Amino acid sequence: MPEPIRILIVDDHAVVRKGLAMVLRLEPDIEVVGEAENGRVGLKAAKSLTPELVLVDLIMPEMDGQEMALALRKSNPRIKIMMLTGTEVDDRVFDLVAAGIEGYVLKHIEPAELIRAIHAVVRGESFFHPDVMKKIISRMHPQQTHSITLTPREYEVLEWMATPNTYRQIATQLNVSEETIRSHAKNILEKMKQPNRAQAVLTALKLGLIEIKKN
Repeated sequence: MPEPIRILIVDDHAVVRKGLAMVLRLEPDIEVVGEAENGRVGLKAAKSLTPELVLVDLIMPEMDGQEMALALRKSNPRIKIMMLTGTEVDDRVFDLVAAGIEGYVLKHIEPAELIRAIHAVVRGESFFHPDVMKKIISRMHPQQTHSITLTPREYEVLEWMATPNTYRQIATQLNVSEETIRSHAKNILEKMKQPNRAQAVLTALKLGLIEIKKN
């Protein structure tokens, strides 16, 4: 049996922290290893507890989620970061995505969707709420030239990569195996010279390679 996913929850609202912990502890393959009430405490906890993934509230006293996420990304890039926010998505998302965070979700997310997002991120994918993608797209100014050559199928997969769907769900939509989608995704990242799915999607949107899918 694989080791459970070790998660640290960082949120200044105790009710939210306890609620998240309660939901996550219902999952047999997830272990909540700790909680922290702000970014400063969260950084120390991440260092001592070595979680696989950290759920970080965006707005907190002393050290907010953005500052903590950027610091954690520098100090321990192996730890995956998922931002949580109960407010409207603002311009901070650009710095966070540029720093390579793996997930960004809103607090009204359904528990099942949060679990799905966590598993996707741990598998090496990324998960961004549609509102986050809309914010990013609103600031994108497509460039006219690029030297990236993708196959028609790779373009199709890249468009699906710009949605919250996991590789498994994309495979179902396209009636192929998950391994086939992962192979296409790997080729896309190599051709675009991008380290992960999120950066590839952002680059594709900026270059005008794809448009956001409506469904």
